Amino acid sequence: MVAPAQLVTLEEFERFIAQPEQAHRLFELIDGEIVEKMPTREHGIIALNVGADLDAYLDSHPIGQAAVEARHRPTDDRLNDRLPDVSFVSGSRPVETEGAANYIPDLCVEIRSPADTLRDMLAKADFYLRNGGRMVWLIYPEQRIVEVLTQQDRQLLTENSTLTGGDVLPEFSIPVSRIFRRL
Repeated sequence: MVAPAQLVTLEEFERFIAQPEQAHRLFELIDGEIVEKMPTREHGIIALNVGADLDAYLDSHPIGQAAVEARHRPTDDRLNDRLPDVSFVSGSRPVETEGAANYIPDLCVEIRSPADTLRDMLAKADFYLRNGGRMVWLIYPEQRIVEVLTQQDRQLLTENSTLTGGDVLPEFSIPVSRIFRRL
């Protein structure tokens, strides 16, 4: 019989990531387990593409802030500290200069890495939506599709579709193919 893994607390996680040897690595705390993020170059290109389009939108619609790999965790959740690949926070919240934001972004974008299963991707979306996220974009590079999830809806968009921001990003609209440009 295999012994169950011991859960890591938020305090233990913060001590772990504060160690000098972890300085240039990305870690998340997912349900009490430390998970290292290992983004590929493809992942980075897609994150940049999405971030650039969000940034351009926010230049003409100053309704909040977009970020890449910014730490967020729900208030009072001692077992989770997440790094959405790209995120958007509406309004004019202060920008954290240390630690995680104690809330989940309005929009969370996750790009599937080779090790991610479909179950992993949907679990991330479910976590974000259950904890205050209003919209999640799951990006699947191999299939060149985007899954858009909200509390009320779930859509699968192909490269020939248009991605919109709904009520989270009013008037935001790009062809899904833009997400995969330069690949």
